[in-house]
Amino acid sequence: MVRYSKLAFRHLVRDYGVSIAYTPMILADVFKHSAFSRTEEFQSNGDDDPVVIQFAAKRARDLADAALLAAPYCNAVDLNCGCPQRWAIKEEIGSYLMEDPERVRDMIRQTKQQTGDVVMDDGTRGLPVSVKIRVHSDLRKTVAFVQQMEAAGADWITVHGRTRDQKSHEPVSLEAIRLAKQSVAVPLFANGDVWSRADADRIVKATGVDGVMAARGLLENPALYAGYTATPVAAVARYLRYGIDYATPFFIFHHHLMYMTEHIMSRAEKRAFNCLTSIPAILEHLDTYYGIRPAPVCA
Repeated sequence: MVRYSKLAFRHLVRDYGVSIAYTPMILADVFKHSAFSRTEEFQSNGDDDPVVIQFAAKRARDLADAALLAAPYCNAVDLNCGCPQRWAIKEEIGSYLMEDPERVRDMIRQTKQQTGDVVMDDGTRGLPVSVKIRVHSDLRKTVAFVQQMEAAGADWITVHGRTRDQKSHEPVSLEAIRLAKQSVAVPLFANGDVWSRADADRIVKATGVDGVMAARGLLENPALYAGYTATPVAAVARYLRYGIDYATPFFIFHHHLMYMTEHIMSRAEKRAFNCLTSIPAILEHLDTYYGIRPAPVCA
């Protein structure tokens, strides 16, 4: 997720059953050159575990250098080959790379080589590297792509079951994900159309994947993997605490709460909430109208 999966939100979803949390997509070249970027784009602590830093890159050297800098603070890095936004394609990152498997192969190989001596927390050597992709309209290209990524050394692969040209309201192709899973031996995760625990279970049954990733579904309901059908009030209160404790930027703090509270607000209430312009105003509004306050968070 671009912007949204920062530390406060990662802590929240871990409270509700998420096993592995990813950072927002970070530009590898900026991360490698800018200490400010490294401080602002990636905040973590000892409870943020396991965490995967997701990078966008168009050059193997940028990804490898960024991964080496990130290695002491994460459990793995992920190369985003799935972002379909126009600006990303124009910059030759994200889903642009779906048409350049040789470049992705070189990125994985160089990153694995450069981080091969990194000692992980469990004593193993080498920083794990994963790849997140979309599917091609010609599924033979998807099969070839995931096989090339496996041969290059990818430790796992995540497949979003839409092409880069499909809209988010179009259904994902479970057949494409199943075919990709059957084509490689490394773990493969499914992504797309995960709005509930039932959706996750259905996708695993239909595709045989090793895990399921959610993005938009978690924005609306961070507790979905715990079986909740909508965001519980307790989760909103927890996010208020985490967001304040970790100094989440107002824009992101506000938007997370807009997603989480959508189901409990009328249209007029949403308009009023969306017009709030500061964190104190948000806290006062939620307390006054809904009785929601930042919750003490215990392990």
